[in-house]
Amino acid sequence: MYIIDEKSKTPLYIQLYNEIKNDIIKNYKKSDKLPSTRKIASLYNLSKNTVKTAYSQLEVEGYIKSCPQSAFVVTDTINLNFSKNPSFKNLSTIINTPKETKKYLYNFFPACLEKDSFPLKIWKKIFNKVIDNSLDFGKYPCGEGEFGLRVEISKYLNHYRAVKCDAEQIIVYSGFVDSMGLIARILKKDYHIFASENPGYYLGQQVFDDYGYKIEKISIDKNGLNIDNLKKSNAKLVYITPSHQYPTGVLMPINNRQKLLKWANDENGLIIEDDYDSELRYSSRPIPSLQGLDLNDRVIFLGTFSKSLSPALRISYIVLPNHLLPLYKKCFDAGISRVPLVMQKTLEYFMKEGHWDRHLRKIRTLNQKKHNLMKKLLIEKLGSTMKIENQGGGLAISINPKPKFDWDLLKELSEKNKIKVYFAKNFTGGEWQALVMGFGGLKENEIEDAINIFSKIWKICILE
Repeated sequence: MYIIDEKSKTPLYIQLYNEIKNDIIKNYKKSDKLPSTRKIASLYNLSKNTVKTAYSQLEVEGYIKSCPQSAFVVTDTINLNFSKNPSFKNLSTIINTPKETKKYLYNFFPACLEKDSFPLKIWKKIFNKVIDNSLDFGKYPCGEGEFGLRVEISKYLNHYRAVKCDAEQIIVYSGFVDSMGLIARILKKDYHIFASENPGYYLGQQVFDDYGYKIEKISIDKNGLNIDNLKKSNAKLVYITPSHQYPTGVLMPINNRQKLLKWANDENGLIIEDDYDSELRYSSRPIPSLQGLDLNDRVIFLGTFSKSLSPALRISYIVLPNHLLPLYKKCFDAGISRVPLVMQKTLEYFMKEGHWDRHLRKIRTLNQKKHNLMKKLLIEKLGSTMKIENQGGGLAISINPKPKFDWDLLKELSEKNKIKVYFAKNFTGGEWQALVMGFGGLKENEIEDAINIFSKIWKICILE
């Protein structure tokens, strides 16, 4: 019997999602059939849409799958102890900065935000307030980051990302590369091989290569990282993007997450979870973190404010497992935060006063509209000549041509027409080919004209 409270502030479909998920974990086996959506709706006096939304989220996360004439059945879930598994509570990288040598009409850079989307008026007001307050500019700031900011980040992560942490575990850092460098430095004594998704974000591999780690590339399949191939390697440390794999967009389902956590526990291994754009999902609710499923302190969690607030602020954060905190304090001898004090305090009050929550809702709605518009226009203008490789989240849609195609001509004609395009191979070390169509930096009313011009160039580059 599921408990659904109509007076609760938690939406009904999230309550139902949590009840069914816990039921699956405790009582169901592989291939067990779930009650039909109609039966659940009738039994609990819920709308069919409410039930379908809850089932859809469970399917997205890999707990269940739909089968012809069999409704929904439970997937191959490993029987781990999830008694402490957090509920799904109201879940409402830097890439190299593009260097423009000329003025472009439209720039499809895949990791930037529209200028006007930044809450400048509120930011300036808070900035002026914290400057006028009692900041001590005569001493070095806390090396891990200002404690007040770390408290606000921990509140956000616990509530919205189902991350289990407190402020003591959080380190505020200056961007993805610096964060990865700190982790590489901390772990160098005990770990020597760095496993990474293939295709995957090359900068993570590059950082660990610079620190002398051997790099192992682990293939990606429809379930994300191939756990069997990881087991065949000698790696005990792996970097993954499970909630929105970069660059393919694959979501790691629950059974694969469980297998990965079991691997880490059995092998005394560590997982680096990069949650780089988790706030920006458009086809389903945000996916709870892998770290939240971890009962054995095997996950290092990375996050950033670059994709939802501003890449220019250069503010990221690391959530370290408790057992790594003494090692961090021993290795980190600089003792100085990489993020300016006034920037940290401004962000702290921005979050504390509720502006961050409101901004997230606004930026998600804005970019969902732009994502949907670009997807619609790409389908209309390019039709059967194109296939979409990655969509539904983040700040870009990745596409590939179906017929033979002249990539060099595309680049040449785009430059001549003052259209800046980007290729996935430049962000993955050449492991994966696709065109990455960023919409985050474009205004909504610019997208149609940008795609009109781009589509004419595209069609010229088709070779058959």
